[in-house]
Amino acid sequence: MPLTTYNHVSIPSFMYGTAWKKEATTKLVLQAVEAGFTAIDTANQLVHYDEARVGEALLQLAKQGIAREELFLQTKFTPINGQDHRLPYDASAAITTQVQQSFASSLEHLHTDYLDSYVLHGPYSRRGLGTEDWEVWTAIESLYDAGKTRMIGISNVTADQLTLLCMKATHKPMVVQNRCYAAFGWDKEVREICRTQHIIYQGFSLLTANRDVFINPEIRAIAARYEIALAQLIFRFAMQVDMLPLTGTTNPQHMKEDLQSDQFTLLSEEVRQIETIGL
Repeated sequence: MPLTTYNHVSIPSFMYGTAWKKEATTKLVLQAVEAGFTAIDTANQLVHYDEARVGEALLQLAKQGIAREELFLQTKFTPINGQDHRLPYDASAAITTQVQQSFASSLEHLHTDYLDSYVLHGPYSRRGLGTEDWEVWTAIESLYDAGKTRMIGISNVTADQLTLLCMKATHKPMVVQNRCYAAFGWDKEVREICRTQHIIYQGFSLLTANRDVFINPEIRAIAARYEIALAQLIFRFAMQVDMLPLTGTTNPQHMKEDLQSDQFTLLSEEVRQIETIGL
């Protein structure tokens, strides 16, 4: 079942993430779509992503009859502190100009004239929100107001920063994408803000950030009870606590299995057990 943002835009309930895929990006995006994924997450940041290779996959998919409109494309503006020397904008330009240049470059890479979701890869400030953060968010809001992206969001954000943004922004985020640690209650504080503000929470590194969870006998027992893979258990848990999970698997069989995570329902006590497993 797709999710719906507070501005009434539909978003698939599972997303394929393209970080760390390098030259395999095109092939893996094609495999993910073949497996059934319709939402793709990337970023205009060559340190961790190859947005242009995502675009190559989209061109091949178009030739196969899968139109741009059938896919949900999300990419990010990455501030200079998250980039290496291969910048998608002029480092000496104003932040607003950097956002505009990066956005135009993303459209070119992805062979599209609009985005479904445009995300700030992370605030400039480690605590609170400074002048740069407000300038970058205003620039992203302008793209939304101009109809160039259907939704906007922020990644790698703290609960305090998100609270500030929701209070003072013209448009609060429609999505938040954070790394999700069981040791911190699966980012419970930020998820709670998202719930009260009707923001869709996207969780990444659900598997890689929580390797200890997989050796937990209680978790293994729940997976055995349902006769499912451990990854499916975590993704189903994520969905049941109102999270939109990302997977970055490079295994075509795992792609299909991950998408089958919605074919069973955990009991409320099992959800609570998983939610508190790392605390």
